[in-house]
Amino acid sequence: MTGYAGQALLDALDAGDLTDWQGLPDGIAARFATGDFATGLALVQDIAALAEDANHHPDLTLTYPAVGVRLISHDVGAVTDRDLALARAISDVARERGVDADPRAPQVIELGLDTADASAIAPFWAALLTGDAANVVDGHIIDPTGQAPRLWFQDTDPHDVPRQRLHVDVSVPAAEAGARIRAAVAAGGRIVDESHQPLFTVLEDADGNRACVCTIEGR
Repeated sequence: MTGYAGQALLDALDAGDLTDWQGLPDGIAARFATGDFATGLALVQDIAALAEDANHHPDLTLTYPAVGVRLISHDVGAVTDRDLALARAISDVARERGVDADPRAPQVIELGLDTADASAIAPFWAALLTGDAANVVDGHIIDPTGQAPRLWFQDTDPHDVPRQRLHVDVSVPAAEAGARIRAAVAAGGRIVDESHQPLFTVLEDADGNRACVCTIEGR
């Protein structure tokens, strides 16, 4: 099975006339401007039928004005011909419904964190963002539920902790906050300030990078 990445993926999209679809780090993506919820739901049902027929299933998001679709062959770790074939079929059913794609819309948000020792802080960030310190894949923090952005680590020389101008707030259900904090501490972090619990608790990793576990309780 042919896998496509980088320029080869862009060339395959061009050759297949897949103008609705954009190549991104986690596969190919399209966003169809349905304009209302009912039209979006109908398109999702069309896509579901195509996916079942192909035994190949995309990731979908349905919002009031749009349907987002992402495709990748997880068993290969790359976009393959079956992704391109399903993408073409999805574009066809969208056109049949009079739904256009916005090729400017797809994007992936990733966070990069400088560190001299990624192995020392990766478990903390996996526990903080996903609740499980084991969710580290090829040096990236991967949320199996797809709710957290991907976090990767940029190698740098050891240095003193700088004044931090940007930090991460992780909002969880109030009943889950304690478990999330305990998981982050067990994975190498420490609590810096818990005086505002349960609204938020400040933690930091072994490098001194800070983050907050937040809830709506007390807001």
